Amino acid sequence: MTDNKTKEQFIEIMEKFMDMSCKRLPDDVYQKLEELRETEDDPIQKVLYDAYFTNLKQAEELGRPCCQDTGLLHFYITVGSEFKHMDMVEDALRKATHRATYSVPLRQNTVNYFEERNTEDNTGERMPWVHWDIEPGGDELEIICYFAGGGCCLPGRSQVFKPSDGYAAIVKYVFDTVSDLGINACPPLIVGVGLGHNMENAAMLSKKAYLRPLGTHHHHPKGAKLEEDLLEGLNKLGIGAQGLRGKHAAMEVHIESSARHTATIAVGVNVACYAHRRSVIRFKNDMSYEILSHKGVTL
Repeated sequence: MTDNKTKEQFIEIMEKFMDMSCKRLPDDVYQKLEELRETEDDPIQKVLYDAYFTNLKQAEELGRPCCQDTGLLHFYITVGSEFKHMDMVEDALRKATHRATYSVPLRQNTVNYFEERNTEDNTGERMPWVHWDIEPGGDELEIICYFAGGGCCLPGRSQVFKPSDGYAAIVKYVFDTVSDLGINACPPLIVGVGLGHNMENAAMLSKKAYLRPLGTHHHHPKGAKLEEDLLEGLNKLGIGAQGLRGKHAAMEVHIESSARHTATIAVGVNVACYAHRRSVIRFKNDMSYEILSHKGVTL
């Protein structure tokens, strides 16, 4: 069992980490936005990108969230089986979320079904959302903290196709999702595509896909080529920043996949907005930590 002092230390670190994470974009996302701004020649697009960067600068300088919708807290955990404090992590994350709601502050977004009343502290039934992956033999805890805003959640969906529909069904489904619903999520987007055997694992894989660092690619050459082709095609839609006609509907397209059943092709699509508040922290057993997503940041 983890002692109370260690648990309290972890809670305090995660509260501060959430505070930083909703006010400052990860390095890779910020750099990608800078790259895209330089390629736009439409005057309205230049104004929009300038507004993005003004907003991000003021959020950091004033110590305020960079988007008013601070979403729901999602934690994607990879933990070694030899990490000594697994017993306290979920409860500690719940307590850190409660505290951060008032100290940051975060917008109160969480509503339990059937009660239909705001919980007022961003905790609730199975919320914050915590997903675990276990690494046998490891002794570290890595947490991806993600602020899941409503605009990014709205376009998410998954569907199962027949194998006879082929890979063309995957491409059409991604294009239909982004062209029909992507504007809700404040483009340019990060598009996560999950390829699996049923709705559940395709949806989860699509989530993991857009949480990958920008600049990474699918491990299979054909998967990496499909990422490239989808990005090129989506950017020809002319959606642009905020949907106001520009060169970039998306920053990147990421695909994650599992083996499929012989009788199914399952596709999930999730998108993230330009203010992609994804941050990564890694703990050792002694509660020392390293922030992987924001270089040089101290809490």
